[in-house]
Amino acid sequence: MTVLNQRRATLMTMAVFAIQPLAFGAWLALLPQVQAGLDLSKSELAIALLGMPLALIPSLQIASRVIQRVGPRRLLAAGFVAQPLSLYLPVAAGSQWHLFWMLAIAGIVVACMQVSLNVYAGRLEKQTDATVMSRCHGFWALGLMVGSFLATLLVADKTTVLMMIAAPAAGLGVWVAVLLPKLAGEGAGIAAPPRRKLSQIPKALFALSLFATAISMAEGAMSDWAAIYLAERTGGVVQNAGIAVSIYAGFMAAGRLMGDAFKIRIGAVALARLTVGLAIAGLALLILPLPIWAAYLGFALVGLGASVGFPLGVSAAAALDDRYEGSNIAIMSAVAISGFLIGPPLIGFLSEQFSLRVGFCALLPGLIAGFWLAGALKPRTVAESRVDSA
Repeated sequence: MTVLNQRRATLMTMAVFAIQPLAFGAWLALLPQVQAGLDLSKSELAIALLGMPLALIPSLQIASRVIQRVGPRRLLAAGFVAQPLSLYLPVAAGSQWHLFWMLAIAGIVVACMQVSLNVYAGRLEKQTDATVMSRCHGFWALGLMVGSFLATLLVADKTTVLMMIAAPAAGLGVWVAVLLPKLAGEGAGIAAPPRRKLSQIPKALFALSLFATAISMAEGAMSDWAAIYLAERTGGVVQNAGIAVSIYAGFMAAGRLMGDAFKIRIGAVALARLTVGLAIAGLALLILPLPIWAAYLGFALVGLGASVGFPLGVSAAAALDDRYEGSNIAIMSAVAISGFLIGPPLIGFLSEQFSLRVGFCALLPGLIAGFWLAGALKPRTVAESRVDSA
C-alpha cells in the first residue's frame, strides 16, 4: 500500500468510525424521554436495557465468522442500512418488555457494525504498521457526542428526532463503507478458520478481555445513566439532560484522539493506568455530595479515563494472531460487553434502593482491578505468542 493510499484508508476509516455512532448517540440522549414516556422506574429501565447486551454477546461471534466470508466493508454497509430501523423500534416501544426485545434487535445490528469496524481498523494497523486504533475510536466517541448533542438541540418528538439524525447518517455511512479500500485477507468467500478449543485460545486474550470489561463497565454506565443522573440533579428536567452524554463523549473523543500519540510516547501500559486513574477520580466527583459543577467535571474525567482502554485492548487482541484476528476481537468484545451487561442494571438496582451516587460506587472495584490488569497490554514477542498459543 502506497503512502497516499495508506493516508486515504486511514482518513476514511476514521470517517466511518465517526458516522456509525451518530444514531446511537441520539438514542442515548433520548433515553430519559423514553423512560419518562413509559413511566419506568430505574430498576425496570435497567432490566429493559439488558436487551441489547444479551443479544450482542452471541451475535459478536457470528459476526466474526460472517466477516470472514463477506469482508468487514460489506457487513458494515449492510449494518448502516439496518441501523435506523433497529434504533427506531426501541424509541417507539410501548412497554418495558417491548423495549427489551427491540433493544435485542438493535444489539444484533450493533454487533455486526462493531466487529466490522474493529476488524478493519486492526487489519489496517497491521498491514501499514501504523498506530490508528485509538484515533479511530476517538472519532467514534466524537460521533457519539455529536449525535447526542444534536438530539438535545432538535425540537420535535423523539421518533422524529432520531430519524432526522439516523437516516442521513445511514446514507453517508453506506457510501463511505463501500469506498473503503480493500485490504489484504478480505477476499469474499474465504472459509472461516476452524473453531478453536478453549485450550487453544491465547492466555493473554483472557487478561485483555478482563481489562476491557473493567473499562466497559464505566463506559456503559455513563452511556446509560449520565443523562438520567443529570436530570435528577437538575430537578427532573429531561430535555437538556443529554448534555451529560455530550460532555462525557466529547472528553472520551479527546482522550482517544490523543491516545495514539501518548501510546507511542509512554507505552500502552502506562497510558492505560493513567487513564484508569482519571476515571476513578471522575467517579469520586460524581459520588461525593459536591456542587453541580463537580458533576460536569466528573463526566469529563470519566470520559478521559474510559477513552483508550477498549482501543488498546482491540489492538493487543488483533496482534495476537493473524488468522484468528476477527475471532480474538469478537471474544474480547463479547467479554467486555459483559461490563455493559453487569454495570447498568447493577447501578439501576442499587440506585432504586439508594441513589445513583451509591450505584456509581459499584464501578470502583472494577476500575481498581483494571489498573492492575493493564499489565496485559505490554507488547508480546513472537516467541511469547507461540508459547502462549501452544
